[in-house]
Amino acid sequence: MPEWPAVAVAVRTQARLGEGPAWDVARQRLVWVDILNSRVHTYDPSDGTRTVMATEQHVGAAKPRAGGGLVVNLRDGVGLYGPDGAFSWLHREAVPGRRGNDAAVAPDGALWAGSMAYGEDVGGGDLKRVTGDGTAVTVLPEVTVSNGIGWSPDGSLMYYNDTPTRRVDVFDVPGGAGAAGADVSGRRAFAEIEEGAGYPDGLTVDADGCVWVALWDGGAVRRYTPDGRLDLTVEVPVRRPTACAFGGPDLRDLYVTTASVGADPASAPLAGSVLVLPGVGQGLPQPAFEG
Repeated sequence: MPEWPAVAVAVRTQARLGEGPAWDVARQRLVWVDILNSRVHTYDPSDGTRTVMATEQHVGAAKPRAGGGLVVNLRDGVGLYGPDGAFSWLHREAVPGRRGNDAAVAPDGALWAGSMAYGEDVGGGDLKRVTGDGTAVTVLPEVTVSNGIGWSPDGSLMYYNDTPTRRVDVFDVPGGAGAAGADVSGRRAFAEIEEGAGYPDGLTVDADGCVWVALWDGGAVRRYTPDGRLDLTVEVPVRRPTACAFGGPDLRDLYVTTASVGADPASAPLAGSVLVLPGVGQGLPQPAFEG
């Protein structure tokens, strides 16, 4: 096994529930959220520049838009921020006791937005596909904690976590990369997380088709080969890593968001920070939202 560089700290902070890192290719910066503090953060590793934007609701994810600005997965649905910061709703669907959680942009530019009940009620969330015109289709109803979403390099497979199942699932995508529609099929287990190793949270897929998964309560990020074999575990200095994404000018650095909720600041000073694993792999450029 190769020896990877040590885990470093990209942004030292104490986010309550840091989540959803995404590399903004156009602006060469990392975008991530603090769900429970209702904040969208950006970080430019070239000069350390950071920005923080408050949202009016808990924000589960924020992703770059093709025309500038951000698409956000909020408590009551999916909204848009323009390049000037102006906000508008794209798809509003307020459900009492439920909020948006992780989201990802598919190869065709649509947003796949998950939700969950605040109390993590079984079946209290779902996974929707939302297009740039605001059309929303429920792909997976009655999930519990909708989390990591990603696609294979050729777009023929979609990976997905419903966290309490301790499983990463995989679906077939008819048509492959660039194919439109929500008709994924053939759901099956791709990898299972053993008892005591934590729960699968956010994920990303690299250029070799390997799936990287952050393990909530597991203090680690794992890499699985395309055939579902675990071949790398990187321990991180926090108990609750939440998600990961490749970034940097050559997409070779893996950024990992973390949570401070439930952590003791004295014994876990880095909980809530954004960590980085320099040069651990080759990422794929992530598409911007079409809307």
